[in-house]
Amino acid sequence: MAKTGLILINLGSPDSPKTPDVRRYLDEFLMDERVIDVNVLLRNLLVRGIILNTRPKKSAEAYSKVWTDEGSPLIVTSQKLTEAVRSLWDGPVALGMRYGNPSISHALEEIRQAGADEAIVVPLYPHYSMSSYETVVAKVLEDLPQMADPIKVHFLQPFYDHPVYRNVLAEVTKPYLDGEWDHLLFSFHGVPVRHIEKRDPSDCYCLKTEDCCFTDHPATPMCYRAQCRRTARFLAEDLGLAEDKWSVAFQSRLGNDPWLEPATEPTTEKLAEEGIRSLKLICPAFVADCLETIEEIDMEVRETFIEAGGKKFDMIPCLNADPRWAQAIVDMAPDALQRHAAAGSDGVIPQ
Repeated sequence: MAKTGLILINLGSPDSPKTPDVRRYLDEFLMDERVIDVNVLLRNLLVRGIILNTRPKKSAEAYSKVWTDEGSPLIVTSQKLTEAVRSLWDGPVALGMRYGNPSISHALEEIRQAGADEAIVVPLYPHYSMSSYETVVAKVLEDLPQMADPIKVHFLQPFYDHPVYRNVLAEVTKPYLDGEWDHLLFSFHGVPVRHIEKRDPSDCYCLKTEDCCFTDHPATPMCYRAQCRRTARFLAEDLGLAEDKWSVAFQSRLGNDPWLEPATEPTTEKLAEEGIRSLKLICPAFVADCLETIEEIDMEVRETFIEAGGKKFDMIPCLNADPRWAQAIVDMAPDALQRHAAAGSDGVIPQ
């Protein structure tokens, strides 16, 4: 009897920190209609007419700062996590990346070649957003019909509030909060405000009141902001942190459109100016340390905080390939077999 496969999918990375490879990667990434969600003509103008003429060289320099002898931190860590999960899962396990290599189509075929006729797909994103979880689901469903013998897939839903995830996040984080410190800043990857508004089916709830994120609503299952803010509150509660010891910010802004606020870098600067001397920072939107956590946060934001008067900056690592995280994935994955949905009970992906 064929066993159920498991496919882990993360964002991806350039094949190397060289400018041509970074340019190819950014082209695939930024031309995704769920990342830059404007009509294809305007997106083509923005990406290929403007961004790719300037950004690849700068991004290549950033990737060079974090690249290791083994390769991209995101890819290497994801491979190690896959190996850890493989040792625990009773069936074939494959790794795919939404952009770059190994591709999602390669992962699907790997599972089929291993003899499985169905697989649980685990997008390695705790929260739902159109530019992360949703685009992974869309790409899997796009690639499936291209297979000579398509397999059946089940998607693990965003797991930000799953008891297993909450437990492992708290367990892994707790030792980093031992000792004396002043403040914990949760830095989540930012998204444009319009992404939040687009996924509000009522078109009159999200971002309309201060407490909208903490009231259950039909928008909640697709509201990135609500899920991020709940993650921060959950972890603070699970670790017994006082309300005045933590706050939330959003990083990695691109372009001039309104993005979720407050922004991480100016927030750390403000905290230093207000007298915070020892700052802890955690990035729970990421399960693996990558360019955004290593270069953007642990290098650039660290420098900003220290220059503004801060004395001690501690970056709390992501879950990475921790054995407890691998076990959590194995424990959560079967939940997907109870659902046959891509992004909701009817399997419809919002357009």
